[in-house]
Amino acid sequence: MTDQHSRWRRLIHSRLFFPLVCLALVLALNVVITMVTTGSPGPFFDINFSNGTINGPLITILNRSSELVILAVGMTIVIASSGGVDISVGAVMALSGAVSVWLLGYGTLADNSYHVASYVVPYGVGLLAAIAVGAICGAWNGLLVAKLRIQAMVATLILFTGGRGLAKVVSEGQITKVDVPSYKFIGNFIQDGSGHNVVPVSTAIFVAAAVVALAGLLLRHSALGMNIQAVGINPKSSRLVGLNSGRVVFFAFVFCGVCAALAGIIATSRIGAVDSSNVGKLLEMDAILAVALGGNSLAGGRFSLAGSVIGAITIQSLTTVLYSVNVSADQLPFYKAIVVVLIVVLQSPELRPMLQRLRRRFRPTAGLRQVVAP
Repeated sequence: MTDQHSRWRRLIHSRLFFPLVCLALVLALNVVITMVTTGSPGPFFDINFSNGTINGPLITILNRSSELVILAVGMTIVIASSGGVDISVGAVMALSGAVSVWLLGYGTLADNSYHVASYVVPYGVGLLAAIAVGAICGAWNGLLVAKLRIQAMVATLILFTGGRGLAKVVSEGQITKVDVPSYKFIGNFIQDGSGHNVVPVSTAIFVAAAVVALAGLLLRHSALGMNIQAVGINPKSSRLVGLNSGRVVFFAFVFCGVCAALAGIIATSRIGAVDSSNVGKLLEMDAILAVALGGNSLAGGRFSLAGSVIGAITIQSLTTVLYSVNVSADQLPFYKAIVVVLIVVLQSPELRPMLQRLRRRFRPTAGLRQVVAP
């Protein structure tokens, strides 16, 4: 009985316990809504193969959460190292996509058609340009935070407000469409010349999985992960033991910028166009919420990439639930704000002592029995 109790305590105190419980609750809510609307919970778990594609609600959730998963990985490293957040990732997504499309269609937009029918430069060059833009934006944020000691939210507020405006300058305030089939492969499916899917799963899922795997290997099998935790917990002490805390924070923001660029590539590829006003809109808030849902402390220090990935999938599942009950896109932030409040309360260091005091107050006290000799 003692071993079972100790195993239960270890499970409860596991870093992934809270994220998995949240995900289970949201999936259960999806099942309930599916039962109400269809009369059976089966359709939510149905996975079928048709027209060369694996389909099903769970597959759709994984597909739609790919951008958020990538952003959550970058945001996790930024929060863990600096104790701050990068609120510019949504704008960096739009700017990276706009620069990539502008370069791919350079010279063909002079007639103001805002329509790319063929590549002027190789597609790979456009992708590298988008990643370079993300890295430059991350380096700018990292310079402000790591070198000039500006608070992360204030520093990234510059690109939060100016990055999307710069994206509109690049695209001239217009929605630029790309009709080259290969442009849609990253955000959708890789197809052959006949329009049949070569791979039955969306490419975005593989890109997100590759980013998570690469970040996990880099942080687990090198000193970088330990350095990030050390700097996030106490930057002054880390400097005393020889760590360059500024360099670690700078790298974290550059990596987050690259993740934002990859997410922007996927987002623009999905729709085959660049809409600078809507690409990545408010996704920075979802990324921060994913990190918090993953059981990571927003004050920095220890982190869990797996928890952040679970948090991102949970948020996408929650979005699916809200859309299924006819909640509009404009109303989504309100319901997500409720989730944020609950997470902040649950993560408060004062919550557990308060609950313990309440428990002691209402716990019945057992009186001592007196044994009286006859």
